[in-house]
Amino acid sequence: MNADTPWRNQAAAARALQEQLRHQVIRHDELGPVRRVAGLDVGFEAGGTLTRAAVVVLSFPELQPLDQAVARQPTTFPYIPGLLSFREVPALLAALAALSVPPDLLLCDGQGLAHPRRCGLACHLGVLTGLPSIGVAKSRLIGSPDPLGPNKGDYAWLWDQGEIIGAVVRTRRSVQPLYVSLGHKISLDTAIHFVLACTTRYRLPETTRLAHHLASEAKEAIRP
Repeated sequence: MNADTPWRNQAAAARALQEQLRHQVIRHDELGPVRRVAGLDVGFEAGGTLTRAAVVVLSFPELQPLDQAVARQPTTFPYIPGLLSFREVPALLAALAALSVPPDLLLCDGQGLAHPRRCGLACHLGVLTGLPSIGVAKSRLIGSPDPLGPNKGDYAWLWDQGEIIGAVVRTRRSVQPLYVSLGHKISLDTAIHFVLACTTRYRLPETTRLAHHLASEAKEAIRP
């Protein structure tokens, strides 16, 4: 979208595009063997005027770093809840294009189907790239969860308007859960499996944790 377009017009066009993309989301498993998983995260520099997107590729199931990339681009979309993917996707696409080791599965720091228009960052990016993707969010955007147990591996469904849109997943005992939803070419059950399989002793999966570090640090210190 053109950065010179008034933000209200940008927002209306973005919502219309989400309505189109949501119908292209594949909600069942269409992923082959997963040998490489990627974590994606975005930070901002220079007072928010520069978007810094980071991608870290890990072996699976060993979770050893294989590749990484950082892309910086001018921020061209305003901060609007529900439309955050439009701020982040251009730089994320550039970071993915810079990888020398392609991932089989994307774990995005953000929502997937658990979104008012069922098209969060993981759905948006998954449809554009054609890659299987999962939304792994640290906070809830919408929905009402079922009761959740205290142990690692416990999960509960997240509901909105009578539909299961994601799951609340406990990745560490008695620690705040994560909000997992499918993004593209993956079922919710399989998404939960991969999030837990990518989680070691921290609250965040290694994919998300390392990508967050790379997106927020001044020095790009993660190396295979």
